[in-house]
Amino acid sequence: MNSDPRRARFERLAPTVIDAVRRYLARRTDPATADDVLSETLLICWRRLDEMPGEHLPWAYAVARNCLANAERAHRRRFRLLARISRLDPPPTVVDGPSPPDGDLTGALSRMRPGDAELLRLWAWEDLTPAGIAVVLGITANAASIRLHRARQRLRDELTGKTGPAAGHDRSTEGSRT
Repeated sequence: MNSDPRRARFERLAPTVIDAVRRYLARRTDPATADDVLSETLLICWRRLDEMPGEHLPWAYAVARNCLANAERAHRRRFRLLARISRLDPPPTVVDGPSPPDGDLTGALSRMRPGDAELLRLWAWEDLTPAGIAVVLGITANAASIRLHRARQRLRDELTGKTGPAAGHDRSTEGSRT
């Protein structure tokens, strides 16, 4: 296989993918993990360049999402191991780091189901259409559209302080026997 046209195609796509995926990861994880996941994502994009569709960005987001999930699983395994070790041999002092700022939107997203929050981030931060979101999440465009509508409603309710099953609905007593 001649690698020159393949390399040229990758070099054309890479800057767009790098910038978009870097921003995608920066909003979801720490800088060191983002760099590692970006590297892994680019490696997979190179290996699977022939499978990359014309709409390459949603495909690259899906790859990055999977790589990030793998990195987070590895982080949890390391954390569990460190917790076991610290029970056997506790460190002399523990230093707490600064806590991140908690704005209204950030707080509302953190209280939402992770799937809904991710869907909203893909729509608002990555500027994807329901069809693009569908590619990233591996669902149909119709399912993405429905889930996005519901997630936006849940976010609206979360931001306005509405909770419970009646959130967003005014209960009418008209026609009922009380």
